[in-house]
Amino acid sequence: MRTQQAQAPRYVVNGGTVLDGRVRVSGAKNEVLAAMCAALLTDEDVILENVPDISDVASLGELLTAVGAEVERLESGRLRINGGGVNLFEAPTELITENRASFQVMGPLLARHGLAASAPPGGDVIGQRPIDVHLEGFQAMGATITRESGRYVVRRTGGQRLVGTRLFMDYPSVSGTQNVMMAAVLAEGQTTIVNAATEPEVQELARLLNLMGANVSGIGTQVLTIEGVERLHGATARVMPDRIEAGTWAVAAVITGGDVVIEDAPWPVMDAMINKLRATGGTVEEQDGSLRVTGNGPLRPLSFQALPYPGLATDLHAPLATLLTQANGISVVHERVFDNRMLYVGELRKLGAEIVSTASSAIISGPTPLHGAHVRALDVRAGAAVLLAALVAKGHTVIDEIHHLDRGYERLDEKLRGLGVEIERT
Repeated sequence: MRTQQAQAPRYVVNGGTVLDGRVRVSGAKNEVLAAMCAALLTDEDVILENVPDISDVASLGELLTAVGAEVERLESGRLRINGGGVNLFEAPTELITENRASFQVMGPLLARHGLAASAPPGGDVIGQRPIDVHLEGFQAMGATITRESGRYVVRRTGGQRLVGTRLFMDYPSVSGTQNVMMAAVLAEGQTTIVNAATEPEVQELARLLNLMGANVSGIGTQVLTIEGVERLHGATARVMPDRIEAGTWAVAAVITGGDVVIEDAPWPVMDAMINKLRATGGTVEEQDGSLRVTGNGPLRPLSFQALPYPGLATDLHAPLATLLTQANGISVVHERVFDNRMLYVGELRKLGAEIVSTASSAIISGPTPLHGAHVRALDVRAGAAVLLAALVAKGHTVIDEIHHLDRGYERLDEKLRGLGVEIERT
């Protein structure tokens, strides 16, 4: 007798709602994951506040537990992590492949214990991950790297600590900068990272490390200087609001012609997105830590390219492209960060969008009337793109593979219903 399997969850959206109301932004996915890894650098408690309830946090928590750390969900969105019991230095493959941030356990494990092993990182299928940036950084600090049974094995050699050095990153990788910085805080001497990523999430990790007793300077610049220390201690830090989630809500307001107040929006680090929304004809007003975003009639086309910070974040490429399907004219989009970010294009076409794409560019003709269809969330941000399209599509849209959306957006359907959207998770 065969066992019937439960059907994977999906969203069913009835389009045509004009969004209205208030929505609060959750903690930043791209910061909290790195901060969780940083907790492995000490044997004392690290308390993180404003932690989003998303599946990427849960899966990384499982990985930290598997290597011996204590991970405890506390009340009011807090998370306690204690790395004092870490006794396994090989990240389990079945967990590492679920989440790209999981590779960031390598820097802390190498720095504190002298050994780390991991399969290549998982997560979205949006292009090549610049793993070389991580590994070359470790190697420059005196580690040896081998490939054994599909895993990268990194070992500290020649002493009890890594050795500080000056290194240049071929590409300003966010996760690479974070990983190498975490390895360098316990190294002997000074480490200088040239061409470091400057994203707000990198800056916040550096501030957390300093709270833990590290000495990181040059925060927010492309040259980070880390004076190594012998040990770190526990700390409590609040995770910044998620600028990508805030940008997604802003697009939702404009594309539906709505009026939405986005509470806790980190607007000082959202200049590129705010500029583009205003260029399309949306109204964006900063109000005491919040953004009020309204859609005002016909939308104008524009061209943009996704670039490292302070440029437009690659994670907002797909949502903004969805908005441009409703603009009057031809828009051109270029992707400069990941080489396979265009996965959303085929799904938007199913809904009626007119898009011609290459590997790294898209030409969008608008406005095109969108209609309900059966689509998939192929990655976190592609999922956001089709969900945004479903908001203005005529009729019902069914979105499968929403586990990708669960990875990056907390209580998404609940928040949408609070703004008037007819959406069911079935």
